[in-house]
Amino acid sequence: MAPSSSKVLDRLRSAGLGSWDAVLVAALVITIVMASALVPNFATSRNWAFLLLDLIPVALIALPLTLVVITGEIDLSVASMLGLSSAVLGQLWGSSWPMPLAVVASVLLGAALGAFNGTFVTVFGLPSLAVTIGTLALYRGLAFVVLGDRAVADFPFSWSTDAVRAIPGTHIPWFVLVVVALAVVFGIVLHATPVGRGLYAAGNNAEAARFSGVSVNRMKFWLFVVTGAVSALAGVFWTFRYASARADNGSGLELSVIAAVLLGGVSIFGGRGTILGVLAGVLLLGSLRNALQLADVSADTLTVVTGALLIISVVAPNVVQIVRDRLRRSRSPSPISSEIPSA
Repeated sequence: MAPSSSKVLDRLRSAGLGSWDAVLVAALVITIVMASALVPNFATSRNWAFLLLDLIPVALIALPLTLVVITGEIDLSVASMLGLSSAVLGQLWGSSWPMPLAVVASVLLGAALGAFNGTFVTVFGLPSLAVTIGTLALYRGLAFVVLGDRAVADFPFSWSTDAVRAIPGTHIPWFVLVVVALAVVFGIVLHATPVGRGLYAAGNNAEAARFSGVSVNRMKFWLFVVTGAVSALAGVFWTFRYASARADNGSGLELSVIAAVLLGGVSIFGGRGTILGVLAGVLLLGSLRNALQLADVSADTLTVVTGALLIISVVAPNVVQIVRDRLRRSRSPSPISSEIPSA
């Protein structure tokens, strides 16, 4: 490797960027520059405001889901928890509950739904994939039980407008600050605390982590609880943004969230990933979809693109890691050859 390339990598690592994180940031910059030059209206402040509003639910759910996937688990029911929490919020408001109390109850419901998932995974030892596929359907069905096909749309105007209000002097929605605050919290927990080291250990080898004193099951249980609560918070935001509580709110959103998490470099097998990489993945995926929508690309094509990125996100980081390992081995001297004396 050239000395200049080595210095660049060292600077990226010192800034907290891994190799895949650096690739994502570079891809994000290239995507924004090309879309700004080629797609009309992409670079306008109005479009970026709508883009950020679209990404807020994805980013919110992606943060706790990152920690879940790092431990080697998965939660496919996140969008259904969003929908059920939205439906319950609409039902409680329609039943004359005070709005602050209805919001708190909806978030607490999300935590309870996450605890239900976590109990089956950690207490009964069932695979999280199977459990959350089941609750994906269960929670969505319960949302239709609560609201049916009707929509609740008579929310207070102040709540609906405040949810999408911009930071004064900018076009940036103020709820982005909530995402940033949660990203800082999850980032500190994952990268700067013993809890984070335990998460990585559990993802790499759960048995070894237990022998090291990590309470793997307890940790995973609370991760599912937090994921449920944050998914419900995303449901509250979704409801107020569109001023409509519906049972089908957020349908299919789990695909975008999982694609962003895996595209962000989180290994589907656990043990690897960063919060920064996931945020870059969210922005990259959202920017691509937004640019394609502005270019009048069909919804079916957008689904194909998302699916393709999901596959790439699973394969590419592992390919990069394999290449790096081989390059490292090729640069290191062979232990056999080092023992052979020179003639």
